[in-house]
Amino acid sequence: MNKIVLHATDLDGFLKDSDKEKIAHVDALYKNSLTHCAILESATDIMKLEEARRGIVESAAEIGKFLKEVCSEEPGIHVYSFETPEEQHGQASRLIAKLRSPDTQHEEFLYFIQRAYEMLFSHVYADAALPRKRSIITQTPVTSPVRNYAVHRIPDVDSLIHNSVMCVMLRGALLPSMIISKEIQEYSVDNFVTPFALFKIKRDDTKKEANMDYILDLDRSYFKLEELDGKDLIFADPMNATGGSLVTIVKYLKDNNIKPKSVKFINVISALKGSLRICRAIEGAEVYTLWMDPVLNEAAYILPGLGDAGDRLNGKDGIDNPRNMIQLVADYGSSITNLYRSQVKEIEQTVLGR
Repeated sequence: MNKIVLHATDLDGFLKDSDKEKIAHVDALYKNSLTHCAILESATDIMKLEEARRGIVESAAEIGKFLKEVCSEEPGIHVYSFETPEEQHGQASRLIAKLRSPDTQHEEFLYFIQRAYEMLFSHVYADAALPRKRSIITQTPVTSPVRNYAVHRIPDVDSLIHNSVMCVMLRGALLPSMIISKEIQEYSVDNFVTPFALFKIKRDDTKKEANMDYILDLDRSYFKLEELDGKDLIFADPMNATGGSLVTIVKYLKDNNIKPKSVKFINVISALKGSLRICRAIEGAEVYTLWMDPVLNEAAYILPGLGDAGDRLNGKDGIDNPRNMIQLVADYGSSITNLYRSQVKEIEQTVLGR
């Protein structure tokens, strides 16, 4: 088997002592929050429940303030709810609340993921392009008294996107990558569809964070190394927990003398530890996230998190029969694949044309 394995011990040296102190501090803050969670889960006394609710709200505010302070010192970490105007924060907060909820079922989860990545695209690219704009002239269905045309001014993102390659870290990253690619296509002047590079990578979930392995299966990945050199690499994954998967891929590329022009990691939720680790391990890398969560548990799951985003997006694979790329695309159904027709075609050509 042609596999690249990165061990958790390989990641340990990237964090600075000051990073570890910040991670330890936010971990202590979150442990206080968990005491309120335990009361909310089990108490029946109304007064205790109300006290726990106040406590968890105050704790969340303290944690948020600390995370904002940390991220303000890190030019490579961009948190939507820290960088955008305050009037936009309610939309992001409500969306994250819906994604976290166990009551949000598959179809609704897909809908909120799409909304999240549309917001993230605006933050990463459209906002960055301003004040540059271009005019688009659109024909409308109205023909009286003559055929009508409308003019709209949109951010001119072309200089930011035409050197891009969409790098998919299977499998929870498939749909987010398609959404970002679709947004790039819709904003570009020439209907640009990003090339795709597909990396079959997973972490060994039988292990804890301290001894985790990150496994890149080259036999089940689809990319050409030379087509990644000098490119702006975009990685879109709902969750950034440890940062280990991204570091494994980029380290493999650099070990093969591939030098990306830039690396962007676009997440719905990122943990502080994973975000810091990426910035330390990958020179010039930038993390963009809709929401920053404070800590990881022993199994390297984000807390408070939203569970297994891959399973909630795609359903679970069979233990002995994991789905390939084409099966995953097919499982989205006609409503999704028709919406992302150009992206599906590009992925199929990448997989079948190898």
